[in-house]
Amino acid sequence: MSALSSLRTQTASRWQALSPREQRGLSLLGASLALLVFGSIAIAPALNTLRDSDNRRAQIGQQLAHMRALQVQARALQTRTPISRDEALRHLQSLTPSAQMQLTVQGDRVAVQLKAVPAATLAHWLSQARIQAQAMPLEVRLTRGNSPTAHNAAPVWEGSLVLSLPHRHTSAP
Repeated sequence: MSALSSLRTQTASRWQALSPREQRGLSLLGASLALLVFGSIAIAPALNTLRDSDNRRAQIGQQLAHMRALQVQARALQTRTPISRDEALRHLQSLTPSAQMQLTVQGDRVAVQLKAVPAATLAHWLSQARIQAQAMPLEVRLTRGNSPTAHNAAPVWEGSLVLSLPHRHTSAP
């Protein structure tokens, strides 16, 4: 006889030795444990989702706020008054630091040469070029370099941009 059949025989004899009331109690206990184990396996994903719901709600709230800000910005850009090409060019020239950026006008386009322009400066300049001069980037060729004056080697950008100006025939009201 194998160990498994021996164990079965012992278990069956012990079960028979129990009173019907004890057998019912052990059966209910076994069924309750089985329900608890299988229930926890089935409910675990739902509980994880419930635990993560506050974090996800906060992330979705941030995304919604960002999307609403972009929507406001898009509406403002759609409703802005068009400016003339010459006015746009004046705005660009007033925004541009001469030592780091050089503008070359080519019809309705402006080529911009960048030399060691800090990333924050470039981002601000592009934003202002879009808002004030209504100029849109058409081509961008940039390489990342290191600032020659900074000890922490802050990143700077070098390269060229091509911006499109508003059409010549657009005039300010």
